[in-house]
Amino acid sequence: MSASSLSSAIPPSSPTRAIRRARSLGGVLSVPGDKSISHRSMILNAIAQGDALVQGLSSGEDVMSTMHCLQAMGVSIEPAGGPGSYTVKGRGPQLAEPSDILDAGNSGTSMRLLSGILAAQPFMSVITGDRYLRERPMLRIVQPLKQMGAQIMGRRDDSLAPLVVRGGSLKGIEYDLPMASAQVKSAIMLAGLCAQGETIIHQPALSRDHTERMVSAMGGLVEENGLDLSIQPAMLNAVDITVPGDISSAAFWMVAALCHSDSRVLIRGVGLNPSRTGIVDVLQEMSSGGGIELLDQRVEGGEPVADILVTPAELHGVEIGGDMIPRLLDEIPVLAVAACFASGDTVVRDAAELRVKESDRIATTVEQLTRLGADIEARDDGMVIHGTGRLTGAECESHGDHRLAMSMAIAGLLADGETTVHGAADASVSYPQFWQDLDLLLEDVR
Repeated sequence: MSASSLSSAIPPSSPTRAIRRARSLGGVLSVPGDKSISHRSMILNAIAQGDALVQGLSSGEDVMSTMHCLQAMGVSIEPAGGPGSYTVKGRGPQLAEPSDILDAGNSGTSMRLLSGILAAQPFMSVITGDRYLRERPMLRIVQPLKQMGAQIMGRRDDSLAPLVVRGGSLKGIEYDLPMASAQVKSAIMLAGLCAQGETIIHQPALSRDHTERMVSAMGGLVEENGLDLSIQPAMLNAVDITVPGDISSAAFWMVAALCHSDSRVLIRGVGLNPSRTGIVDVLQEMSSGGGIELLDQRVEGGEPVADILVTPAELHGVEIGGDMIPRLLDEIPVLAVAACFASGDTVVRDAAELRVKESDRIATTVEQLTRLGADIEARDDGMVIHGTGRLTGAECESHGDHRLAMSMAIAGLLADGETTVHGAADASVSYPQFWQDLDLLLEDVR
């Protein structure tokens, strides 16, 4: 049975998927709308004045969690024609008190950013998530929001969800971020929009800057001075947004095409925000500049965008750490797959934040790639991958982590024999059509 027929024989919603090494990979894809921009386009337009048309919105479960929470607080978000198009009717800074508990699902972005909004609301609310999200650290947002004047309680000394938030009058603060985190930074910024006085954030390193860009586009005053960021209270004006393709989703196909010996994959309309392009930079370094071409580079909705053409390349090991980590943290599991096919060692350091994602991504990535025969070892803040040039099919587990499920699928496309991914449906958290797109790359080269 061919790889394409084997993959297609199982429904996309199946919790288990089996796949064999592809003879070749080829085709043209459009990945889901950028998840980070999708969240922010709804949240910021919800607290703005006026109506906005958002196009290209991600249909992943994480983004839908944000939408449903906003709708529960009286925000009108309605389909506006084509797929991924919605009209958001802004309510201004004050939302309606929800009549039930807000459910952020599996989405840390939803819980953390919405907590910044809830901190400024003159009512009590409760926000929770699934069993995985309820174990992710929340004290990192609770502490600064409390300093601003919000009352917040949670499990385990206010460090875990569910969170009970009683918002109200906030004051601007000066805050040193303990880690480079766009989610924590954005939660403080969102609260700062409704606070009295200036809010100043000192960052240890740059993280994705979608919130800063969007707030500025909506008339807010955001000033950046190196790693220091200040935001003034402001009434935002709604803006239409076209969401570019998610580079985190594109990363899976980039790795597959680079590592396969017979491939040609074009990914259209991918966002290339400089705070997110670490995966492109590292893969280009690993391939000595070969295998990846950025075509038709342009700016859409204030964000840089390009089509990405990927063909096979010889890879070599690299060392990744420091300021590069915040620019590719989500892509490290699939980057580890690429490192298995590189010559020499790839070292990932300064990435302890992976321990508190949807799974402990250091432990689970090492465990699952070891099942496939990888020579890989975990470290406290990262991992070392000794490239061997091959993997062997085996049974893998997603551990409830969408990125791990998709990374193991890419490993299966490149491994000898059959790979079975248990928890395959977890991909829908960020990439609902992942398995269909995988089939498309196989079908286009039959």
